[in-house]
Amino acid sequence: MLILATLPWITSILLISSVSPVLAQLNSPVLLAQVNNNEQLEELLRVGREYVNAGDYQNALAVYEQASLLDGQNPRIFSGIGYLQAYKGNFRAAVQAYQQALTLDPSNPDFYYALGYSLANIGDNSNAAAAYYYAIQLEPEAIRNYIGLGVVLLRKEDYQGAADAYKRVIALDPNNAEAFSIMGSALIQQKRLDEAISYLEQAIRRFPNNSELRLQLASAFLNKGSLEIGLQHLKAAEQLEPSNLKIQLKIGRILEKQGNLEQALNTYRRASYLHRNSPEAQAGIGRVQLAQKDYLGAIVTYKELVEILPQNPEPYYYLAVAFKERKRTQEAKKYLEQARQLYQQRNNKQGLEKVDKLLKEL
Repeated sequence: MLILATLPWITSILLISSVSPVLAQLNSPVLLAQVNNNEQLEELLRVGREYVNAGDYQNALAVYEQASLLDGQNPRIFSGIGYLQAYKGNFRAAVQAYQQALTLDPSNPDFYYALGYSLANIGDNSNAAAAYYYAIQLEPEAIRNYIGLGVVLLRKEDYQGAADAYKRVIALDPNNAEAFSIMGSALIQQKRLDEAISYLEQAIRRFPNNSELRLQLASAFLNKGSLEIGLQHLKAAEQLEPSNLKIQLKIGRILEKQGNLEQALNTYRRASYLHRNSPEAQAGIGRVQLAQKDYLGAIVTYKELVEILPQNPEPYYYLAVAFKERKRTQEAKKYLEQARQLYQQRNNKQGLEKVDKLLKEL
């Protein structure tokens, strides 16, 4: 997973000058008329930093956008906007801001890295990889560029490229556990499971407290069909990181497959409690409730899931299943029709077939 850290360029722009003690002065038209653009810009940047320090990113963003109107040729203002948009999760807006910053300063590796991060977060892995490549050309010793590149290349199923990125990270930093994780994931996705297991076991001996490596080792065993061994490694990973959602979901899924429904339900509920509105945890709860024939509970769960994923047909379909089992036919038909519309939008023939089959049973 890519981690958005406080990057040096946002720090530099926020440290341009000291903090103004009186924010209200900024709103005075008399004061604004008295100062020239440079003084006004300096004041805006001081106020922007005060908002950032207070955790008020919405107002900080508004201030930096106002600053960009005063100085449209300052790339660091646009990079600051990009940082704040990314922090708020508005990655498409962040992409636009970083692209503007790069138009003004095309040789800044920090901007390319941030652009790659933002593109990766909207699923544009090809352009993200290109941004990381540019960052590497400008800053070939920066480990973060190779890690970001390795992640998006894994998503693109370019396993050799990801492995090359991993090797470069290890050459720069032999103790970087994230690089070992990239390589382990590449081996697993290539179905080189025995090789992955051997590699990850060695990596864990080197990094015994790394939960991600243990999670990958568990995934390798699960892909081989070794559920019990996989579960043991997941439990070890859970001890290291009890609130990790991926670990909880995998444990729940194994318990489901083993028919241990009560423990699976408890695991999914714990994951849902720790990660509010997690669609994966909610879906797990719903699956177990249907398997336990707790149809009333499943109705409640899938109604919540519909709120979380209103454009996903699956919750509507399983909500219809639960209503059917409660012999509430009209409600079942209503949700089946909604599921049908969404399956049609996705051109999902298999989904449409199962909707038609359930309609016939009604």
